[in-house]
Amino acid sequence: MKNGDQTILEMRNVSVNFPVKGGLPFIKKGVIQAVSDVSLTIKRGETFGIVGESGCGKTTLANAMIGMVKPTSGEVYFNGENLYQLRRDAFKKIRRDMQMIFQDPFSSLNPRFNVYQIISEPMFIRGQDDEETMVQRVIELLELVGLSKDDLTRYPSDFSGGQRQRLGIARSIILNPDFLVCDEPVSALDVSVHAQILNLLTKIQKQMKLSYVFISHNLAVVKNVCDSMIVMYLGKVMESGNSETVFKNPLHPYTHALLEAVLDTSIKEDREQVILKGDIPSPINPPKGCRFWQRCPRAMEGCKTIPPENIEVESDHFVACHDVNGFPEGNFEEGYKKPLKSFDDDLSEHGKAHQ
Repeated sequence: MKNGDQTILEMRNVSVNFPVKGGLPFIKKGVIQAVSDVSLTIKRGETFGIVGESGCGKTTLANAMIGMVKPTSGEVYFNGENLYQLRRDAFKKIRRDMQMIFQDPFSSLNPRFNVYQIISEPMFIRGQDDEETMVQRVIELLELVGLSKDDLTRYPSDFSGGQRQRLGIARSIILNPDFLVCDEPVSALDVSVHAQILNLLTKIQKQMKLSYVFISHNLAVVKNVCDSMIVMYLGKVMESGNSETVFKNPLHPYTHALLEAVLDTSIKEDREQVILKGDIPSPINPPKGCRFWQRCPRAMEGCKTIPPENIEVESDHFVACHDVNGFPEGNFEEGYKKPLKSFDDDLSEHGKAHQ
């Protein structure tokens, strides 16, 4: 744990499971392991990136950070307070310092509310401000996000996607939070407005001294805006550390595959083509060993049964991969080190076992 004022949020061995019901009501069939044993530290004032495919647990992890989803196990500390051991009143108070910008600017805004009602709602719920104060604060934020006081009485249907996201940003910062989760804030927008929203978020971060958690599929965006990052796959952290270091020296096969999937307009440089075989396993019954072994081009026999440890391979760069770190002591038998004899056949047998 990194102590002192530098740390704003820390997660220790956090897991989040969701029950799956059986055919009859109230009969539990199993659990979806959305997040499994994740530990991380976020510094005050930094932008922390979470990267991975759809369904890997990025949003669930972020929801657990800010109290929207209670972890099945593990601890979350915000400003030194154990978030899920606080009493209700204390939790509601600290929760005001943690806000979220949602992915979809169309469904996240109430179509029956006008702009003033949408943005001022957090202040109204808090109940500590009069009407005049709220109006002035809303106008101030509208100007900050590139809109005007003339928009106060308009409705979400009158705005474009980029403008709606600006409204969502204004709503998220109206209570002057310390910590802001940006859940793919530009993925639902046209490419032409991506830079505008990202520049706006950067401007707000500097002006309000915010700490960001930035969730994205776009690794190019993460590379440009994030100080630190984690790469997630099926609820587990595969690689993490300083963003510049991870992008400069990606070590996990999954990180390599994500980077190779980024669109590159350069036609002069040859790029290594990484093709991942197979499908993502079910989070209800994830692999016993490394969760990526079924699709990994460098998988070995031991990857099927031995979970990899998240080890620091260089300063502020952690990787959970047997091919990089080797197997734990006592598991150096030839059968664990050698590559899978028939990778495709092994995947087929594993798939049949799950049917």
